[in-house]
Amino acid sequence: MSINPDERGWLLNRREFLGYGAAGGALLVAGPVSCQVQDRSAAAAAQQNRYVADFELDELTIDQLAEGQRTGRWSARSITERYLERIDSLNLEGPELRAVIQINPDALTIADALDTERASGTTRGPLHGIPVLLKDNIATDDRMETTAGSYALVGSRPSADAFVAQRLRQAGAVLLGKANLSEWANFRSSRSSSGWSGRGGQCRNPYVLDRSPCGSSSGSAVSVAANLGTAAIGTETDGSVVCPSSACGIVGIKPTVGLVSRTRIVPISHSQDTAGPMARTVRDAALVLGAMVGVDADDEATAASQGNAHPDYARFLNADGLRGARIGVARDYLGFHDRVDVLMEEAIEAMGAAGAEVIDPVEITTRRDIGKHERQVLLYEFKADLNAYLAALGGTVEARTLEQLIAYNEANRDREMPWFGQERFEAAQEKGPLTEPEYLEALATSRRLARTEGIDATMDRHRLDAIVAPTGGPAWTTDLVNGDHFGGGSSRAAAVAGYPNVTVPAGFVHGLPVGISFFGRAWSEPVLLRVAYAFEQATQHRRAPGFELTVG
Repeated sequence: MSINPDERGWLLNRREFLGYGAAGGALLVAGPVSCQVQDRSAAAAAQQNRYVADFELDELTIDQLAEGQRTGRWSARSITERYLERIDSLNLEGPELRAVIQINPDALTIADALDTERASGTTRGPLHGIPVLLKDNIATDDRMETTAGSYALVGSRPSADAFVAQRLRQAGAVLLGKANLSEWANFRSSRSSSGWSGRGGQCRNPYVLDRSPCGSSSGSAVSVAANLGTAAIGTETDGSVVCPSSACGIVGIKPTVGLVSRTRIVPISHSQDTAGPMARTVRDAALVLGAMVGVDADDEATAASQGNAHPDYARFLNADGLRGARIGVARDYLGFHDRVDVLMEEAIEAMGAAGAEVIDPVEITTRRDIGKHERQVLLYEFKADLNAYLAALGGTVEARTLEQLIAYNEANRDREMPWFGQERFEAAQEKGPLTEPEYLEALATSRRLARTEGIDATMDRHRLDAIVAPTGGPAWTTDLVNGDHFGGGSSRAAAVAGYPNVTVPAGFVHGLPVGISFFGRAWSEPVLLRVAYAFEQATQHRRAPGFELTVG
C-alpha cells in the first residue's frame, strides 16, 4: 500500500512515538492510501499469523490485566507500551489493518500517573490502567484530534472532553488513541465502503484481510479483535456497534438511548445515536459500560437514565443466567444465508440446553414497516444536529455548517471522495427545521412501530426476557467501487426504538465470525447481559483472528 508523499508527516512509527511523546504533539495517523490489497507470499502470510502467538497480552481480559498490575507483573505503563508496540506492528505494517487513526501522545504520561496512584494505595476501579481506544467521532480535549475521519475537521478543537471520554478518564482508563471509522459514521453516501475514511484509508477485517470490517465503528471492532487495545468505544445509529462487532468476532453493546451521554460526539441523530462498549468478552464490555453511564446536564436524554443506570453491570452476569429465561426467536430475520441459519439453530439448541425456555418463533409484526420512516428522521436530525456540533467547535475548522462541509468535499474530491459521493449529505441539506410536519410525523410513526407496536408488543405477547436474531452474516469482500454488500441483519428495530442490543460471537462461516443479537425493552441491559453472558459461557465461540489474506 502506498502513502501519498505529502502525508508522510502524519505517520509515526513506534520509535518516533517514544521520542516525540515527551516533547509532545506527534500523532500516528494513517493518511489516504491506495486501497488495493497487495499480493503476499505464503511466507508473508505465516509472518502475519505469528503476531497472534507472540503477543504477551493476547486475549487477556480486564480482570487479568488488573490482577497483573496488583501483583506487579505489569504496570499501567508496561501494558500501554505493549499495546503501542502491537499497534506499530499491525496497523501500518504487517497486515496493515488501518484500525487506529492516531495514538494519544500523552498515553504513557497518563499511564505513569495511574501507576503513581496505585503505588500510593489508590485505585479507581476495574479500569485503572486499562488501555481503551475511542472512535474518532468522540471528542477529547487533549493533543488528539476528533475528525470523524474527515480532513474537513483537521484542526478543530472541542470545548471539552466528550462526557464519555471524561467518565473513562475518571474511571482510570488510559485513552490510548482514536480508532478509524467509516467516515462521518457511514452517513455520507449510500454506496460507501464500511471502514473507509479520508484520513484513515480502508480498515481491514483481521480474520480475512480482503473482507469488510463492517461499519461504522469498524476501527473500534478491528482494534479489539486484533488485540490492539483491551476495549474500545464505538457509536451506533443503526447497526454501527453491533455489525462490526459481529463481523470481527467480538462483543458489542448498543445501550438504550439516554443511558450514555452523546455530548461532544459527532452526531447523526439525537433520537437514535448512542455510544457503546466493544470488547472481547461480555464481562469486559459490562465493566466498560458501567464506567460510561451517568446523567449529563448537557444531554437531556440522560435524565431518563436516573434510576435505570448501574455503575456495575458485571454484577448481573451469571453463567446460569439462561435458566428459566424466556427467549423469543425472531425467525423472520433468518433465511438470508443458509450457513448463518445453521449457526442460529445451534445457538437456539445451546440456549435450550442451558435451561432457557425458547419461544420459537416470535414475530415483530411491524418489522417490515419500521424502516420506512427512519430515513426521513435521520436526514432531518443529521442536518440540525451536525450544524449545532460544528457551530460549537473552536480551532481552524473550515466547515461550520453542513452546507460548507458539502462545498469542502467538492473542493477536495481527490482525498475525500475518490470512491463514493455525498448524496446523503445533499439530501439532508435539503431538509428544513425539526418543526416541519414531515419530520414530526416520521418520528412519531417510527417510534410507535418500533416500540409500542413492535418490540414491546412482542415481548408482552410472549412474556419474553429477550429476543434473539442473527446480528448479520459473514463479512463481504471489500468493494470500493460498488460499496457494501450487506446480506442481512437485525439491528433496525432496536435502533429505531432506542432500545438496547447486545451481540455475542455465535460461530464462524468459512473462517468469518457471525454474531447473535439479544435485544429487548428500554433499560433492560441487566437482563440482556445476563443471558448474553450465559450464552457466551456455554458456547465459547470467540477466537483470535489469523490475518488470512483471503477465504480458502
